Amino acid sequence: MYMKYLVKIPSNRGGITRKTIKGVTYIYYAYGRSYDAAKKYSIPKNTTIGKCPDSGSDMMYPNGNFLKYFPEESIPEEHQPPIRSGCLRIGAFLIIRKVISECRLDELLLNLLGKDSGLFLDIAAYTIVTENNAGQYYPDYAFNHPLLTYGMKVYSDSKVSEFINSITRDHSISFLNGWNEWQDHREKIYISYDSTNKNSDAGDLDLVEIGHPKDNQGKPIFNYSIAYNCNNSTPVFYEEYPGSIVDVSQLQIMLEKAKGYGYRQIGFILDRGYFSKENIHYMDKCGFDFIIMMKGMKPLVKSLVQEVKGTFEEKRQYSIRDYKVSGITVKRQLYASDKEPRYFHIYFNERKQASEREVFEARIDRYAAYLQSREGTKAEHLEAFAKYFDLIYYHRGEPDEKFMYGRELYDVINEEIELCGYFVIITSENMTAAQALDKYKSRDASEKLFRGDKSYLGNRSLRVASNESLHAKIFIEFVALIIRNRIHTLLKEQEKRSKSRQNYMTVPAAIRELEKIEMLQQADQNYRLKYALTATQKEILKAFNLSEANIRAQAAAINDDLMRIMKEAE
Repeated sequence: MYMKYLVKIPSNRGGITRKTIKGVTYIYYAYGRSYDAAKKYSIPKNTTIGKCPDSGSDMMYPNGNFLKYFPEESIPEEHQPPIRSGCLRIGAFLIIRKVISECRLDELLLNLLGKDSGLFLDIAAYTIVTENNAGQYYPDYAFNHPLLTYGMKVYSDSKVSEFINSITRDHSISFLNGWNEWQDHREKIYISYDSTNKNSDAGDLDLVEIGHPKDNQGKPIFNYSIAYNCNNSTPVFYEEYPGSIVDVSQLQIMLEKAKGYGYRQIGFILDRGYFSKENIHYMDKCGFDFIIMMKGMKPLVKSLVQEVKGTFEEKRQYSIRDYKVSGITVKRQLYASDKEPRYFHIYFNERKQASEREVFEARIDRYAAYLQSREGTKAEHLEAFAKYFDLIYYHRGEPDEKFMYGRELYDVINEEIELCGYFVIITSENMTAAQALDKYKSRDASEKLFRGDKSYLGNRSLRVASNESLHAKIFIEFVALIIRNRIHTLLKEQEKRSKSRQNYMTVPAAIRELEKIEMLQQADQNYRLKYALTATQKEILKAFNLSEANIRAQAAAINDDLMRIMKEAE
């Protein structure tokens, strides 16, 4: 296929020849040679690279081979490769744009960033759709998607990097103040608070330090935590802090921030990593309720389990069918210094009992096998086994002391086996065991968000080299989490309404399916839908209250915007 524009015939390269066929002069290029053994000379490998408008012209109409073999040659500016694809994927873009509007994120960011707010939201959408946060790949996404950026302009990766560096801490602080001001402060809510850490190769960042990583890659880290409103599964605020600070220490700082955002009627749902006497008393001081998983089988908890063991596990009135466990509540003081009583909710799970017992007994078996392998050797580093084994030595305390054998302490081992399958949640507020477990399970949404953050937003490591870009990327990531979590919530609500579980009603699967909704650019330059919606796409779109007619109308509106933009560019 020959192009409709003229270029100069290359004159500074060898191997250019002309050949006239049926009155048309073709330009050939010898791109290589092959040796003919029979004729004992090499034969040029020729291919056409263009054809002339007339036989004596020094210009030609190029074809694809010209672009292949002469990529450095200039072509007319108006015929440069298009800045936007002829095939635009619009499905995921439409639901993300709708969620942004319903959450009023566009309004809030417009007040902060002006017309650059569209680029901010496009970068957030890019991380959701592509599950990547590397700025150098953003232009590829922008090339084949409609955009919220002003004029749907496709920016280069250097412009994206420059924009990210222009986002300041004041922007993120103002956003969080505005976002939390919009939340409902009248009714009591429970906030799930959880944290993670992220690896970084950039050692000169203020927050990056050697710490206690959950995903140990041998790199310095920084910590990142998010608070979620469990009533509506919405992220409400986040914080980033140095890698050496442990979760239990940061909690009190976060509680002060919650007060600063205007939350008063509030409770916190925390995992066992935040359990400490100081944190419990600090929440009392702030007037915040709490729901917290007990860390390990401490003596008080162990005695409570043993006190109620056998009184509730097999009785119907204590069965919590939604979670297939049994639960009972006991009122006690947690610490002698407590001014208020606490509510200990003790649960038993038969499946958990079997799995925990198997894991525990397999560990004892490994210990026993190791001790057996050390019999008759010099007694060194065996103290860790003394909890479960009576360690017998030859010549105890003498220079030639040797390990003889280990005898299992059945009373200790049996006591732990008897506690398998039990777990305890403590609440400051009086509620039933079923209510406490239901509220604690609501924090699954926050755990899924963290998994989504690392797996589906490409944020296991942030690719940054400056403090400004670090804070900006965390800010963009938080907005992306708000959008993604809302999509997740709407999909789950639709699944409940349809009373069926479908594997395409997860966020990654739904986005992959909606990305197949495409608009093609035709000869008249207008974009039109490639084909009608599938049954799966229609079912997904129901979650967002969108019909096929809505999609057709929005596709037409996108085309109108693009035609206007192209006309203005001319």
